[in-house]
Amino acid sequence: MKHILVLAFCILNITLYAQKPCEYSTNVTDSIGTYKSTKEYLIHEKVFGGNSNYIFCSLALTDGLPTLSLQFIQKSKDFVKANCFDKNSKIFLQLQNGKIVTLIHIDQVNCGSLIRDDKGFDNRVKAGTFMFAKDNYEELKKSPVILMRIKYLTDVEDYVFKKEFTAELDGKTYQPETYFMNNIRCIE
Repeated sequence: MKHILVLAFCILNITLYAQKPCEYSTNVTDSIGTYKSTKEYLIHEKVFGGNSNYIFCSLALTDGLPTLSLQFIQKSKDFVKANCFDKNSKIFLQLQNGKIVTLIHIDQVNCGSLIRDDKGFDNRVKAGTFMFAKDNYEELKKSPVILMRIKYLTDVEDYVFKKEFTAELDGKTYQPETYFMNNIRCIE
């Protein structure tokens, strides 16, 4: 009986901690090189007073170089402020274990595009690609992210990562704190 309980406990642990298979939006190898990118994942949502802000991320590997792509979507009836990325932009990820992982923006200025929809909303869509540094890349596998600080051209913004939330956008449940722990292996 004791052996059956131990076996059941082991199977339960394997089932609980088994990693999900990686989901890619792109996975290509050709004569030019290799590129793979995970599907976009909602890491931040703020809906308040008729304004909506969303941040999606995906991880990519281009010929051995790991990157993080962020896409920002802001929707408002009021003016939508433009925060631009430039060569000095950075992302600082504060981990639960106290360490900080820094990502550096590729040298490309991007302030996004402003689009007015048929309901009178201004929509700003902006994307940025950031490179991981080799020295602290491994830390993302070990500890949840609790805060993301983004240094723009003229501003700095902080985003607190939630352990889990159900998005108003699509009704799905997201776990931003453990996004990197669960997905960084997909680009190795």
